[in-house]
Amino acid sequence: MIKPVILSGGGGTRLWPLSRTHFPKQYWALTSEKTLLQEAALRVNHTLFSAPLVICNHEHRFLVAEQLREIDITPSDILLETASNNTAPAIAIACLIETNPDTLMLVLPADHRIENQEAFQAAIQSVLPDASQDKIVTFGIETNAPETRYGYIEAGNLLSTTSTAFEIARFIEKPDLETAKILVQNKQCFWNSGLFLFKVSTMLKELERLCPTLLNDCRHALADAKKDLDFLRINSDLIHSSTSIDYAVMEHTPYAAVVPVQMGWSDVGTWDSLWKISNKNTEGNVLMGDVLVEDVQNSYIQSENQLLSVIGLDNIVVVATEDAILISHQESLAKIQPLIQKLKEQNRKELISHKKVYRPWGYYQSMDLGSRFQVKRIMVKPGAKTSTQIHCHRSEHWVVVEGIAKVTRGDEIVIIHENESIYLPMGTKHAVENPGKIPLHLIEVQTGSYLGEDDIIRLEDAYGRAEAVKSAVSVSE
Repeated sequence: MIKPVILSGGGGTRLWPLSRTHFPKQYWALTSEKTLLQEAALRVNHTLFSAPLVICNHEHRFLVAEQLREIDITPSDILLETASNNTAPAIAIACLIETNPDTLMLVLPADHRIENQEAFQAAIQSVLPDASQDKIVTFGIETNAPETRYGYIEAGNLLSTTSTAFEIARFIEKPDLETAKILVQNKQCFWNSGLFLFKVSTMLKELERLCPTLLNDCRHALADAKKDLDFLRINSDLIHSSTSIDYAVMEHTPYAAVVPVQMGWSDVGTWDSLWKISNKNTEGNVLMGDVLVEDVQNSYIQSENQLLSVIGLDNIVVVATEDAILISHQESLAKIQPLIQKLKEQNRKELISHKKVYRPWGYYQSMDLGSRFQVKRIMVKPGAKTSTQIHCHRSEHWVVVEGIAKVTRGDEIVIIHENESIYLPMGTKHAVENPGKIPLHLIEVQTGSYLGEDDIIRLEDAYGRAEAVKSAVSVSE
């Protein structure tokens, strides 16, 4: 069976303001009712494959676990990176973990869309003999437009008369428009999809030959790994190279091969690419959420939770979240990276997280903030519980608006029903649990001299986050 490795460490910054550091694009349902991660996992939920290995940022571990649970997929493991080190270290660690050197491994990004699953599986099956015979096969997407956002692969000769894969003549970096127009006319040129199929021993041999320092770093990081509940936390600080598998191996190995495939692929990397693959109305518009338009054509318009009205525009993107709005001509979306850089330089929280912040037990949402008060809405899933914690600078009032709350306050346990409240004085040990079968919703009012996100000391936590020190998390975490 083929071992799938799902890479879920991307940040998806080009889909800001929806995609953010703490909740990037692969965890959003952008192209169907499933998230991109769920679609990737279901793509390899087939008799060809064993249970997937997922590699993600440690900040997203509970998102990954919950989204896989929702689709009844149990991964072989979830590896946590403490820092993003690109695809070469991730693939190296996946190979080092695999105990059978003859295992065939399929590496696929968590944030891509593949519409034609049959073509995807047929392409994999067609190159199984090549991968078994030490070829490192990448999947080249048949081009249909002069794209400047993708890298290209130029194919050489067929590997053999019985193979569907080709030797790789050259890799081409993301080209300018004029070069892209030339490349798209060349039927031997394909978009680089970032999917790879190979034998574990072949990849390890080439990593050892081409980048031994990187491989050695990965061995040390894996040896220093710590088990964290159902996760395996890799010490990414021990990996000193951040590079892609293309640069590290594919551009230098004699074993590289490419199989052309037309499977409805998109990296869903930008708002205009999402517009291209989405269902449109008769005016060519994609309208998501509470949206009203008049005299608008060929546009992508999305609103998270407020009425958004647009009049008399063409070929634009408007995306409105609760705390940020992006407005751009579709042809100007390449300029979003300088905008993202400005957000970083200004330390804008809108780049990091949404007002609704998800946690393993549910979520919290900031509703109002003043100099000495903050109001939050909290949802606790049935059977879930927040950490037991204390605060040094604020008190809290909780009002239950739906469900039943089992509250720990000091040494007592108090049951709070709808339209009832409880006061939690500053310095008091407290937690809330949902003993019911429906989500618990409560309103939290914080009052005090300091309402920062770092005023918390966790005493106990079912999710392995308890520390006897202050940590940069919210009261509701």
